[in-house]
Amino acid sequence: MIQAILVFNNHGKPRLVRFYQRFPEEIQQQIIRETFHLVLKRDDNICNFLEGGSLIGGSDYKLIYRHYATLYFVFCVDSSESELGILDLIQVFVETLDKCFENVCELDLIFHMDKVHYILQEVVMGGMVLETNMNEIVAQIEAQNRLEKSEGGLSAAPARAVSAVKNINLPEIPRNINIGDLNIKVPNLSQFV
Repeated sequence: MIQAILVFNNHGKPRLVRFYQRFPEEIQQQIIRETFHLVLKRDDNICNFLEGGSLIGGSDYKLIYRHYATLYFVFCVDSSESELGILDLIQVFVETLDKCFENVCELDLIFHMDKVHYILQEVVMGGMVLETNMNEIVAQIEAQNRLEKSEGGLSAAPARAVSAVKNINLPEIPRNINIGDLNIKVPNLSQFV
């Protein structure tokens, strides 16, 4: 089972933190620092597996990581997980981010945190791997994006209003609208159509 997923930059700043085991906030911060120091001191030509830090369970847990450009992707897992399977999962997660953000970078993780968490939830939920097929994950993300656009919220209201006015099929546009004591003069809208 996956215990934690940590993504931090070369300076140790966390960019994505997801714990699937409950820890107090200050212990979480210590785990992030300890994990960063364990991973940072390793040479690039050494394997990407190491024993977990003392705070997260020591030798009962493994840290499996990949270093891409300025970001470290670290999965803390128990002994039941396959190291190569988790490395593949990290690759799928990063490639999915890359497809969704078109050449993902650290700033994407900062400014689109909600989307990054949604992508992560499509891959892993509750510490269990849900999906490893990148095409399936991307299809779900695109479906979510379409749903958000169709709902649109307040930001899409002006566009929907203009579209609704354009689609009104009136033989002629009324020049005056009288509603009780309210008299509205309608300007010539043919220039907008």
